[in-house]
Amino acid sequence: MRDMVRDAAHSQSLERGLAILSALGSGRPLLGISELAREIDLSRSTTHRYVKTLHRLGYLEQDVATRKYRLGSRVLDLGFSAINSMELRQVAVPHLQRLSDETGYTVNMAILEGGDIVYVERCRSTQRGQRLIDLDLHVGSRLPAYCTSMGKVLLADLADDELEGALAGTPLEQRGPNTLTTRASLRAELRRVRELGLAVNNEELAYGLRSVAAPVRDASGTVVAAINVAAHRSWGSMDDLVKRLAPTLLTAAAAISAALGYRSWDGRGEPRAAPARGSATRASAAADGGSRASFSSSPPPSSPSPSRGRRSSEQD
Repeated sequence: MRDMVRDAAHSQSLERGLAILSALGSGRPLLGISELAREIDLSRSTTHRYVKTLHRLGYLEQDVATRKYRLGSRVLDLGFSAINSMELRQVAVPHLQRLSDETGYTVNMAILEGGDIVYVERCRSTQRGQRLIDLDLHVGSRLPAYCTSMGKVLLADLADDELEGALAGTPLEQRGPNTLTTRASLRAELRRVRELGLAVNNEELAYGLRSVAAPVRDASGTVVAAINVAAHRSWGSMDDLVKRLAPTLLTAAAAISAALGYRSWDGRGEPRAAPARGSATRASAAADGGSRASFSSSPPPSSPSPSRGRRSSEQD
């Protein structure tokens, strides 16, 4: 009976319309009727009918030159509405703005979606030279997780099977001078991130771009987002940036996590707020004592974090 109720409530037309919108993702943003028909396994005439309806409602736009279709502004409106309704964003915004004000750098927050990160908040700095590292990013932008500091924080919290799923079909392409392009090197980096509580991007995404990221946890201890502080290479070495920015960054991440209900446990089994300035101080001290040229090989220590399953540290 339950299956019959589910079938009766099922809308095939809605499913087909959503399939068309889903087919026009970041990998193939512009498709014609025939291409869409093949993608969603419908006849050309049926696909044409649905596309015309979506176009009329503003969910699709037609490219004048090619006559092909892309996602329309109504889809963007829905995406921003979803992002704006997130409790995470509402909780985080004042902390992110304070972090940007205190450091003078651009601050970002992102979540993991498949093998990508999606920006859900961005507080831009007015510091001179900021445009050199902006990369035309905005709320809703997507980047590959493997070559970003926030992406590494989010990937590091995944269990082995989740990590494999997230990276499936994602080529580790060279995007910056120091991109990690092998599964083994990425796994080793994620082990360090997991153990030490911070991740860095040392020109792995693009030349000149450096950043430091920390995890944001919900009440269950799961990493639900990451925040970072971004800087240009001319503003300091990687070690220097971590030493200067880690304390305030970790404090902000801990404050957001605490607001979401996360609590860690001290050695006596008593609850306490998630890592605050003490962890930040240890991170700064570790950075100060670092002897490597690139901090991505030697991130600073932080508080231990809860496990979500068997980690990939047992492999490679």
